[in-house]
Amino acid sequence: MAYCNPSSDQKLDEMASMEVGSDKDVKVHVFSSLSELIEKLHEKWSPVKKKPYPAMYSSVFGGIILDPAMMVIPIDDHMVHRGHGVFDTAVILDGYLYELDAHLDRFLRSASKARITLPFPRSTLRSILVQLTAASQCKEGTLRYWLSAGPGNFLLSPAKCPTSAFYAVVIADVVSQCKNGVKVITSTIPMKAPQFATMKNVNYLPNVLSIMEAEDKGAYASIWVDDDGFIAEGPNVNVAFITNDKELIFPSFDRILSGCTAKRLLELAPKLVKQGRLKSVKTANLTVMEAKGAAEIMYIGSTLPILPIIMWDEHPIGDGKVGELTMALSDLLWHDMVAGPNTHRICVPY
Repeated sequence: MAYCNPSSDQKLDEMASMEVGSDKDVKVHVFSSLSELIEKLHEKWSPVKKKPYPAMYSSVFGGIILDPAMMVIPIDDHMVHRGHGVFDTAVILDGYLYELDAHLDRFLRSASKARITLPFPRSTLRSILVQLTAASQCKEGTLRYWLSAGPGNFLLSPAKCPTSAFYAVVIADVVSQCKNGVKVITSTIPMKAPQFATMKNVNYLPNVLSIMEAEDKGAYASIWVDDDGFIAEGPNVNVAFITNDKELIFPSFDRILSGCTAKRLLELAPKLVKQGRLKSVKTANLTVMEAKGAAEIMYIGSTLPILPIIMWDEHPIGDGKVGELTMALSDLLWHDMVAGPNTHRICVPY
């Protein structure tokens, strides 16, 4: 039998009475009509001159939405309350979609691993994304898209969901080369198990906590180390290293997300080998000690596309300045984004 301290009981009663008193001042509004609700939704966006989200597609609505106040998804969507969904992205630059097909292929692999069936064939999904970008009139920014087990109920299993759901949104933003270096830390947040790390699913809580940890320490982001002590990836980017022998090394992709931009860089980087500026390009396992001893380090991601790392855990990388070869790789990738072959750039029919 448990006994309570009378003084503790008294404090609890006082706290309860304070809460009840404050509750009396709360009056929850009940929206009596659809028009009233829509008017409320528009209040947020009416002062905004340039809309950051010029267009959205929803398979639930069955079309493209241009009003940001209407860009919503159902609360009973299993992606919302169970995290049962996958996503991917593509960059919009100068009116072209860069590497959409590579990202879409990864998107479908993620969907298969998450056991989510497609509401449309791949060709239809691709067509929707291109039409959405055209409708947005956005020439620079990002295209993001999600596949969910779908709305229908609040159960754990998606078995009774009528159909999966496909959402996409265009985000207007500046896309440019990163020429300044950043500081990073080694993350203490446990990374995802390989089964989940290799699919781009919407459960990004470890990623969020990892970058918040870095920001708390005055760093830009972090780097994960796997259970075997090898370098893995950043919170939402790949990481690559240039050794003192001028070898470009990417951590192996078997336990992390295979970055589309990183893989494209693997195809482009041999040009620097032919020029004699790099010795080799490869994927390999790297220990923390080997990685921190690199001459140059960089993040690689769709929207960066390359971000130099000049300090790690308060220790300078190389001479502590942005590396010449890092910028040479950045120039290679940037040229591919603005003037590369049509196999990697889709002209949007605005």
